[in-house]
Amino acid sequence: MPRGVRLVNREMDLKFKNGKFTILQIADPQDLQFVRPAMLKMLDKAYDRVSPDLAVMTGDQILGNHLRDCNNWTRLTVRDKAGEERALRTALKKLLEPIERRGIPFAMVYGNHDDMNLVTKEEQADMYRAYPHFIGADANDSSVECDTCNLPVYSEDGGKMLWNLWLLDSARFDKQTRRCSAYVTPETVAWYEKKSAELRDANGGVPVPALMFQHIPLPETLAFAGECEKKDASCKEGGRYYKLKPGISGVMGEYPSVCEQNVGQFEAIKRCGDVKAVVCGHDHLNNFEARLDGVDFIQTGGASFRCYGSSKTRCVRVFELHENGEYRTFTISYWDLMGVNPGSLLRYYWEADEMAYIKGYTLGGAALAAAAGAAVWAVKRNIDKY
Repeated sequence: MPRGVRLVNREMDLKFKNGKFTILQIADPQDLQFVRPAMLKMLDKAYDRVSPDLAVMTGDQILGNHLRDCNNWTRLTVRDKAGEERALRTALKKLLEPIERRGIPFAMVYGNHDDMNLVTKEEQADMYRAYPHFIGADANDSSVECDTCNLPVYSEDGGKMLWNLWLLDSARFDKQTRRCSAYVTPETVAWYEKKSAELRDANGGVPVPALMFQHIPLPETLAFAGECEKKDASCKEGGRYYKLKPGISGVMGEYPSVCEQNVGQFEAIKRCGDVKAVVCGHDHLNNFEARLDGVDFIQTGGASFRCYGSSKTRCVRVFELHENGEYRTFTISYWDLMGVNPGSLLRYYWEADEMAYIKGYTLGGAALAAAAGAAVWAVKRNIDKY
């Protein structure tokens, strides 16, 4: 398939309905072909409750560095690229088919974990493009990576672009040096500025309101972490303790892991004047909304039940765009979607970390020990009768 070809028709263009356009963000599902059922159940509930016009996955759709040892992270079960590709296809199928089945258009950007295997980004993009409701990976510009693109959102009659969605690549893995780099490239920033100007000119000189989605947070995100005493801390970094600064809504459970190079992206955003909010994932324990120089910075907690997270931050995020250029956003947690009941509590305990196998072995061992103990007791009781 040629690079940049989009497998969607004009009918798949994104349009407002009844004065509103709804986006569901899924951050860091980060799983393997043995996808944790708890996450799929949570996402199923979210799709049905929100009925989004678009789903956006903001990176780490897969735990790519564990495709080879995905049974228990210790024993190799896959030994070549073909095996990794099969595992990756299966993982994506389980993650994407519930969206596809509901006919929801969806888009994605890559995270650092997506690229940490032998399957290239372009090869992965072809897997996404094979889904009829996938929309994205179509910048058609060789200066940017294949997941970088923009998605226009039109008025209900399709006659006017009311919003624009930027999707930017922010992480890559060097398969030779085995090193991950986390930053938006200068070429991507230049592409954004050029395309933003084109959209502004086509809109009569007025910037088109936009959201910008990427996996790794901007370096400026660190401005929202306030140093504090240990007793007040949410997170620790370099021997110091931090929490969200006063007045910021949300949770900071870990010190933000931001782009390792500052290539002037935020300055470009301010020059263009179109981006209302930069929306990221990556830090599973961070889920907050802040504001700097007129731009909202939004981090969304990780949806993954295989990797680390917390009961406060496993969630999805909703964006409601309005025709006047305003928007609102909120999160819906696992507990909001599943309720607090014995079933959801047990499912959460069993699946919500990297320890499911150990829990299984422990519970199995405990059950065997209990059965053995009961058998010994029964034998002893019978012996005592004689």
